[in-house]
Amino acid sequence: MNIEQKLVASVIDGLRTLYGQEVTADKVQLQKTKREFEGHLTLVVFPFLRMSKKGPEQTAQEIGEYLLAQAPEVAAYNVIKGFLNLTVASSAWVELLDAIHSQPQYGLTPATESSPLVMIEYSSPNTNKPLHLGHVRNNLLGNALANIVAANGNRVVKTNIVNDRGIHICKSMLAWLKYGNGETPESSGKKGDHLIGDYYVAFDKHYKAEVKELMARFQAEGMDEETAKAKAEAESPLMKEAREMLVKWEAGDPKVRALWQKMNDWVYAGFDETYRLMGVSFDKIYYESNTYLAGKEKVLQGLAAGKFYRKEDGSVWADLTGEGLDHKLLLRSDGTSVYMTQDIGTAEQRFADFPIDKMIYVVGNEQNYHFQVLSILLDRLGFEWGKSLVHFSYGMVELPEGKMKSREGTVVDADDLMAEMIATAKETSGDLGKLDGLTQAEADDIARIVGLGALKYFILKVDARKNMTFNPKESIDFNGNTGPFIQYTYARIRSVLRKAAEAGVTLPDALPAGIELSEKEEGLVQMIADFAAIVRQAGTDYSPSLIANYCYDLVKEYNQFYHDFSILREENEGLKLFRLVLSANVAKVVRLGMGLLGIEVPERM
Repeated sequence: MNIEQKLVASVIDGLRTLYGQEVTADKVQLQKTKREFEGHLTLVVFPFLRMSKKGPEQTAQEIGEYLLAQAPEVAAYNVIKGFLNLTVASSAWVELLDAIHSQPQYGLTPATESSPLVMIEYSSPNTNKPLHLGHVRNNLLGNALANIVAANGNRVVKTNIVNDRGIHICKSMLAWLKYGNGETPESSGKKGDHLIGDYYVAFDKHYKAEVKELMARFQAEGMDEETAKAKAEAESPLMKEAREMLVKWEAGDPKVRALWQKMNDWVYAGFDETYRLMGVSFDKIYYESNTYLAGKEKVLQGLAAGKFYRKEDGSVWADLTGEGLDHKLLLRSDGTSVYMTQDIGTAEQRFADFPIDKMIYVVGNEQNYHFQVLSILLDRLGFEWGKSLVHFSYGMVELPEGKMKSREGTVVDADDLMAEMIATAKETSGDLGKLDGLTQAEADDIARIVGLGALKYFILKVDARKNMTFNPKESIDFNGNTGPFIQYTYARIRSVLRKAAEAGVTLPDALPAGIELSEKEEGLVQMIADFAAIVRQAGTDYSPSLIANYCYDLVKEYNQFYHDFSILREENEGLKLFRLVLSANVAKVVRLGMGLLGIEVPERM
């Protein structure tokens, strides 16, 4: 039992002894004592006034006296109105640290064969462009969420749905056919996803030029600007060709399919390289090209069962007015499917592949309505987890310069961003002398760990629901709430522990009795102990930022301790051992916490 659990048990005993009343643990409210008051934990006594039939201060006094006499964890108490502030004895903190020290995976709950199975979908790239800064936030959130859900005792399956079909894919394919001259990743020296992204931009450039030319002609014929634009977009030869290519693709045209397969393979090789550097992975990858037909079939079954309806033009719709929404298109009049149809097909395939208990979709907040509708449709079609699906909705990420646009080629490429972060980390670390004495290979690896750690931490410390601005220069700072600051503190602790080992000091399994601790040391043990509750809370709230900011608060507190107290030079042997064990467990919890975020911590820095 931890200190809080022991105190709750003692309070229950005290209420029985003092007032002859039985209470359950959930009725005993213990919380951290506010900074302005003396004590570690505060008991709220108002719920017990009916039992004591006395005022709040007298009741608190009586319970305080009982705990001081009967609970060895309590060293002192003070009463502020209806609040009983308890000071926990040094021996209890030492005992708690011993317990944490004995658990290599403290705070993490392993899954069992019978644990719930949670599927988490993230990344969801299109095969017409490389991953960009928006995908970076998606992947980092999805990966961290998977780690946190697993750390809360769930089995987790990480999935990715690749948007490998549709009009946007045909645009890149058509542009490559028209303007590519047989260019390949090998002949151009470009990653496959970058090469295809260039042709997506090329399509948009030529399409806009066509629309502009047609508009001018229609306006010269007397059309107003709005009508001329709509007619020009509808009659653009390039867009017509792209639509025709999509129809051919859906019909299984061999030439179109062969081109599609070749270009997609280039893209997948590029994606794999990006995922590897980013440190994210998937247990199962689904492709919309394999799921959209299942979606169409499921929609047609729903139509036959009267769950959907068909319009005169042949399109199929869902009437959601009963749920306070509108009518939703499921199949176009030409029989081609929409994103919703594909998501239904993917859901069916996943449900057939895995006994899913909960499904979490990591998708930006611009899709909130889509997932509201998907939940209703999946429930209507009989998927057990349809109603309880979780849309992990996150805000957009921008640069200080503003928004990005893929069609115009103004996105921040994920590969370029990661390379820039690693280069900046190397430069900054070199300037600060943090790479002195390291081999080239060690310096390169530390630059990678620090650069990517800075990127990941800066993105994950922000509440996922909020829009954010990513500032590369700010993220790499070795001071303040940044990844490098946390990593540097970890490396500093590891250095202290190496020096201790070189001096022949071995960390004990159990600390000696009689160690008297300072308030700072007690507070640090309390903070380390909080890690287990933070992991639980992050799992309940689906909030990686809770863990990120906890790690920062912990190392900030540790750095103050490191500045104010001697460790290796401490003359009291028991206290020296305590401070080494305390340091080792701060480092352990930082490594575990950052690990949940997908961030490595270096042994040296």
